[in-house]
Amino acid sequence: QLQLVESGGGSVQPGGSLRLSCVASGATLDYYAIGWFRQAPGLEREGISCIETSGGTTKYADSVKGRFIISRDSAKKTLYLQMNSLNAADTAVYYCAEGYSTTALSQGTVNYWGQGTQVTVSS
Repeated sequence: QLQLVESGGGSVQPGGSLRLSCVASGATLDYYAIGWFRQAPGLEREGISCIETSGGTTKYADSVKGRFIISRDSAKKTLYLQMNSLNAADTAVYYCAEGYSTTALSQGTVNYWGQGTQVTVSS
């Protein structure tokens, strides 16, 4: 069983930055993929970025490419999402998720979810 706990959400002004963290416990990150999804009010949950925990391959949704950076620290069992140039469209609950591969996560096939952390971008 894998537990994922997100932190780092909050309120920020447009153009600002936040860094989300996701700490995993109960299993190693070495053999699977892990990533971030988000869900805005009234919209479906969407995958925004993921990383292969063994090889470092990363993927980004077009909506965040060039602004968000995903990274991991396997020793700390922690996943990060550095979010820059935030705008109102980035307002959502952000979820950490684990899957068998980045392809699986990109297709929405998730083994484990975190509880989510709220990000609000507003002036």
